[in-house]
Amino acid sequence: MRHLLVTLCFLAGAGDVVDAAEGCEIPLSEWRPREALKAQLEGHGWTVRSIKAEDGCYEAAATDGTGRRVIAHFDPHSFRAIEVKSGD
Repeated sequence: MRHLLVTLCFLAGAGDVVDAAEGCEIPLSEWRPREALKAQLEGHGWTVRSIKAEDGCYEAAATDGTGRRVIAHFDPHSFRAIEVKSGD
């Protein structure tokens, strides 16, 4: 779990994961390509199964660098982690 949090803090840039209730309110014109998010996650050792738009955020289904399955929501502009759920 610690590795997951360290990875997410790095991905978030700001060092924190915010409550999912905050959500994403980014205009579509400011969304970065999902391929860029996939490349960033894979650069951190994740294996990405899918990325889709969900409630104004990107939702990534992946396996992190430690082999844990995760569902993570990211801000579509900054790729800041909004919520991460691990299936262990």
